[in-house]
Parts: sequence; C-alpha cells; structure tokens
Amino acid sequence: MLLLILAAVLPAAYLMWKVYRSDRLEREPPRMLLGLVLLGMISTALAGTAEQLGDRILSYVLDDSSVARNALFFFLVVGPAEEGFKYAVLRWRTWRHPEFDCQYDGVVYAVFVSLGFALWENIGYVLMFGMQTALARALTAVPGHACFGVFMGVWYGVAKRWELYGYPDRAKTARWLCVVIPALLHGCYDFIASLSAGGYALVFLAFVIAMFIVALRLVKRAARRDDYI
Repeated sequence: MLLLILAAVLPAAYLMWKVYRSDRLEREPPRMLLGLVLLGMISTALAGTAEQLGDRILSYVLDDSSVARNALFFFLVVGPAEEGFKYAVLRWRTWRHPEFDCQYDGVVYAVFVSLGFALWENIGYVLMFGMQTALARALTAVPGHACFGVFMGVWYGVAKRWELYGYPDRAKTARWLCVVIPALLHGCYDFIASLSAGGYALVFLAFVIAMFIVALRLVKRAARRDDYI
C-alpha cells in the first residue's frame, strides 16, 4: 500500500519541485503553495460531480459507445469541468494575493493547483489498478496535468499584468484563454486516448510529446523573461 501511494505521489511532487526551482526572481511561500495543492485536490471532487451530471445528460441523447458521444463528453464536459474548477480555485486564492507580484507567479500557482488535482486523482487510480497504472500515469497523465497548468498559468500571469497596467478588456480575454486553451488540450488528450484503434496510440504519443515540448519551452521562456508587475 505504501509503495503504491509513493508511486502516485512522487511524479507530482517532482514536477512541483522543478517548477518551484525555476522561479528565479522571488519564490513563493511554501505554505501558500501547499494551500494551492489542497485546493487542487478539492477541485477534483467538484469536477467529478460535474462530469457525472454531464455524463448522465449525454447518455439520454447519444449511445454510450459512440465516438460522437465520447467527443462531446471529453470536449464539452471533462475538459471544461476539470480546467474550469482548477481555474476557479486558482483565481479565488491568488488573484488579489499580495504575493502575486511577478508574471511567472501565475505559472507556479496554476501548476501547483493542477498537480494537486493530478495527485489526488492519481492516488485513486493507483490504489484501484496498481503499479502498472502508476507507471503509465507517471509518464502521461501527471505531466499532462502539469502541461495544462502551464498553459493556464502563462495566460493567468498575462491577465494579471494587463489588469494592473489598465487594460481590463485584454485581461478579461486572457482570463478566458486561461480556461479555454487548457480545456481544449485536455479534451484532445482524453479523446485521443479513448480511441481503441491501434494506430491512434501513435497519434496519442505524438500529441503528448508535442504538448510536453511546447509546455517546457513556455516554462523556460516565461521564467527567463519574468519581471515584477
């Protein structure tokens, strides 16, 4: 049991440490970051409730095994629910916080919320399905949530800068992108993973690798260009 829990926790913990270390100007208080992880865990339950409701609604309209139903479920229910609730707790906790004084802080906050979500979700999956699931999710799902957090956090930091600089319309657009872009990526990730035909495994692998590369470049560029706002 302990080994399974460690297998579920360590990938998320490692990614949190990497993002925390990349904050070159002013690292965030550990207590605040721990709070964001806990809020990310709470958002898992909120998203799960919304997904169950969406699943029931779609079941009345489309056959459960149809590709169209899966596409609608992942793009209109799972992606928006999970990324939407992550964003809700992120903004509630950090938008007006005095520590949010650098643009890169947005990336740190969003990634910690996302990895809190992934951590709690991962523990559940690993306890149910074992070590093989832990390995698979360590290579895909946990870093995937981190990538979604990067895309959210980049636009979250931009939104904060634009609001402080007196551009409320631009800030509003950036806040929308905080949710829309990760939700679309999340929907793509889950939908491609759900396709059973063998050839789609390569498509899924290519998508995951491309997303990881872009997210890593965004982190490096955002950290390098970071400045006080």
